[in-house]
Amino acid sequence: MRNRLALLWLLVVSLLLAHNAWLWVGQRITPDTDIMALLPVQQRDPVLQQSFIHMVDAAQQRVIVLIGAADWPEATRAADAYLNVIKTQPGVMSAAAPTEQLQQAWLTIFQQHRLALLSGEQEQQLRSEPASWWSDAALRQLYSPFSGPKLGAWRDDPFGLFAGWVQERAQETPVRPRDGYLYVADAKRQYVLLSLTVHDSVFAMGTQKAVTGLLTQAHGAAFQATPAADIITAGVILHAAAAGQQASGEVWTIGLGSLLGIILLMWLTFHTLKPILLILLSIIIGCLGSLSVCWMLFGHIHLLTLVFGASLIGVAQDYGIFFLAHRLSAGPQRSSIDLMRQLRPSLTLTLLSAVIGYLGLALTPFPGLRNMAVFSAVGLIFAWLTVLCWYPGLVSANSLRSGALVRWYGNTLRLWPVWRNQLRYWLLACAVLALAVIGISRLGSNDDIRLLQNSPPQLIEDQIKLSRLLDAPTPVQFYLVRGASEQQVLEREETLKHALDPLIAQKKLTGYQAVSNWVPSAATQQHRIALQTDKLFGEALTTLARQTGADADWISQTRAHLLQAAAPLTVEQFMQAPASEPWRHLWLGATVDGYASIVALRGLSQRDLAVVRHAGDGQAGVQWVDKVAEISGVLGQYRQYMGWVVCGSYLLIYGLLFLRYRKQAWRVLLPAALASGLTLAVLGLSHQPLQLFHVLAFMLLLGIGVDYGIFMQESDHDHGSAAWLATGLSAANTLLSFGLLALSQTPALRAFGWTLLSGITLVWLIVPLFRKDLLHGID
Repeated sequence: MRNRLALLWLLVVSLLLAHNAWLWVGQRITPDTDIMALLPVQQRDPVLQQSFIHMVDAAQQRVIVLIGAADWPEATRAADAYLNVIKTQPGVMSAAAPTEQLQQAWLTIFQQHRLALLSGEQEQQLRSEPASWWSDAALRQLYSPFSGPKLGAWRDDPFGLFAGWVQERAQETPVRPRDGYLYVADAKRQYVLLSLTVHDSVFAMGTQKAVTGLLTQAHGAAFQATPAADIITAGVILHAAAAGQQASGEVWTIGLGSLLGIILLMWLTFHTLKPILLILLSIIIGCLGSLSVCWMLFGHIHLLTLVFGASLIGVAQDYGIFFLAHRLSAGPQRSSIDLMRQLRPSLTLTLLSAVIGYLGLALTPFPGLRNMAVFSAVGLIFAWLTVLCWYPGLVSANSLRSGALVRWYGNTLRLWPVWRNQLRYWLLACAVLALAVIGISRLGSNDDIRLLQNSPPQLIEDQIKLSRLLDAPTPVQFYLVRGASEQQVLEREETLKHALDPLIAQKKLTGYQAVSNWVPSAATQQHRIALQTDKLFGEALTTLARQTGADADWISQTRAHLLQAAAPLTVEQFMQAPASEPWRHLWLGATVDGYASIVALRGLSQRDLAVVRHAGDGQAGVQWVDKVAEISGVLGQYRQYMGWVVCGSYLLIYGLLFLRYRKQAWRVLLPAALASGLTLAVLGLSHQPLQLFHVLAFMLLLGIGVDYGIFMQESDHDHGSAAWLATGLSAANTLLSFGLLALSQTPALRAFGWTLLSGITLVWLIVPLFRKDLLHGID
């Protein structure tokens, strides 16, 4: 029977291997990295998602480089050297440089519709100034060399309105074309701006390596050409590459260190590497089973599910360690099959306790948490089945040998007293409870997604410098404008801009970017055309003709010529023109429920955020979008739900334990609860705000702590020290596997690792206090 069970499990594992190979090699699956995909479908706004994608995609594939020097020739020399290196690998990145032809094409589309384009100031002047004021303005345009920029012939724009509108549009960015380059400056340096486009995914490690290597070469060439050059570089790929390098370094240091520590510990305990290979085998099979089942149920897998689930499957090591520790103490006279038969109730109880906790997680309304729950529960079941089906046949009575370490550790159990209903124990409990209450009362929470970032200081400094020089809008905080038609969207944009103008006057913003800046609504265009026709093409044009000595034919011909540019400009025409390229990400166009656009904000500071975000309150179709706050809110919701799930899991697990241990069930569960409470207190006393990754660690701590409680409660005269050895080995392995993450430079991993480092240590120290009072060493 035992052999048939082992062979049947071998068949199941073979199918798992085949299915996983097909997924990774055949299907080439990639984990989902969008944290918003974890939200319930009914809470996800597709238009909101589309707006964020528009804003992010506009910047994601770009690397912006500013190359500055004290004078312009030095800056251009360094930029030429930089570009020469970039051009050697056109398949990696490419740079676009402005040309005179492109600049002319930029103007052409607007010159054809110039009568519909006015700045707000010009519109106000048309209403307030008399016709004579405008004829004088036209004369200044004609005769004065200092009358401002001239775009085309004087006859095309005699009153300078189009030139004024173009000048206002130019103020949306400090960047200017100069000598075939893009130019920007501050008080000390003049900079060449290079916009580089990365051709492959910026999150692919191969792309990151190629881009960072190419940029390093280009930096070197620029410094060689101009040693005093100042080079500022910013781009999503640089932060992604830095995170990848940091993660790789930590995998080699923390990961390799923990693996070597576990191997050494298992060798000193069992004098063979076979146990560590068996435990790894059960965990790997658990992961394979989880991935297969989750893919069949959900059709996708999220990266956070893999990270969270794979770590929780670390609980699975307890099953193997529990069997191996008892196998070591059982002696040669007892077969592994008989031993497994005796231990099966304990192993089953530890499995059910963990699965109950994850089933509670599966009842939450978050699909991501349900995904994690299924992944973890299935993984534990598959690991548990591996131990039951294969361990008795793979581990014989002579497979393991104990040494001095096992005997020494077994005797340490004598150092721990057993809880008794005595005054001194209750006084100690009150002191611990008081400490926990004080610490937890000081505990706060902070779910800000920015706390999870850990980019190098140089990258952050460059990003700040670049944002200041370019006055660029943030891609994560903006207004989303919706309407039933294109025109309604443009009209609502214009209403919103009127509300934002006072904030610009108060210097809470430096400006805004919107499609309606370039394409006013049809109603506004018609109004402006009518305003000019009434005010300028009558008395003002007649006065101008009299002042210049022109006749009636000139008046009629000029009026007819100007009216040729009176056709309204449409969004479609604008989007097809080269001039729209920097602003296309602002127009979402047709959506599932109408049309939508984005109004991006320049010069927005965290100090003025509260005022700016309410500027559009009460306006139909206008929605403030703060992606940082939204994602932080998602993390906060997950943290709260996970907290309730952990609390509910304690109640469910206690009910299960009560069926077996009756009045002694509290002894099994209390160590995990105390360790969690004291860890929360330490977080509060050390002023560390609670976040999602702390709570995820508490879920793992519950599963592990209950295992230790069951181990110690199930011990008897023959296996008391075996249970203590299993507890010690499991704690040491968990601390080496996950506790060392406390050394990580990644804040999320550090929070997860620190919680487990504290919690597992505490539960290991506490669990012997509530054991059965049985002590026997392991020979």
